[in-house]
Amino acid sequence: MSLQIAIDGPAASGKGTLAKTLAMALGYDYLDTGTLYRAVAKLAADAGLVHPDGSFTETDIVEIARNLTLPLGNSDGLRTSEIAQIASKIASNIAVREALIDKQRQFAKTPPNGKGAVLDGRDIGTVILPDADLKLYIDADVEVRAKRRFLELSAKDETISQAQILADLIERDTRDKTRKTAPLIPAPDAQIIDTSEMSAQEVLEIAVNLVKRL
Repeated sequence: MSLQIAIDGPAASGKGTLAKTLAMALGYDYLDTGTLYRAVAKLAADAGLVHPDGSFTETDIVEIARNLTLPLGNSDGLRTSEIAQIASKIASNIAVREALIDKQRQFAKTPPNGKGAVLDGRDIGTVILPDADLKLYIDADVEVRAKRRFLELSAKDETISQAQILADLIERDTRDKTRKTAPLIPAPDAQIIDTSEMSAQEVLEIAVNLVKRL
């Protein structure tokens, strides 16, 4: 049976960077589950199914989620702040989450290379893979996360201020942590890593060492 590694945490905490580099270091397959919600959000937005206030009709969005196929293709356009906000709202919908759960579990159960899978998101260790071999919860101070996201978006020529990013992150954190379905919380048996004052390499080394202990 292939190993399953679950990595959770808020936006811009470094969980995505860790998940990708850890999967590469181990030769495992990687799935950014947040991208699934972003893909649904973009498809819905492109089809005019998301209203200006961010609301949507559940049946339309669920249909998109059910028809989503893995692995996803080109992810260009999924990393904008606008899509992130829509995705966060869509991810709070119970029916949408249920439509995507099996896709994520199947990927983890039968990863393409058969060796192992690393999944990152907000409910991997608590809902998607409650029996994962290793669970990590990656966190960082929200001010640090805002700066990281600002630098990331600035490099892509997105015109958004760091103050607005901070406000968006705080709003998203509150929504993710207080939603009734699969709230953003560490699994009871998760290893918590605060990356506020750590480099990506330092975080990777900690994770690799934890995997070696399995």
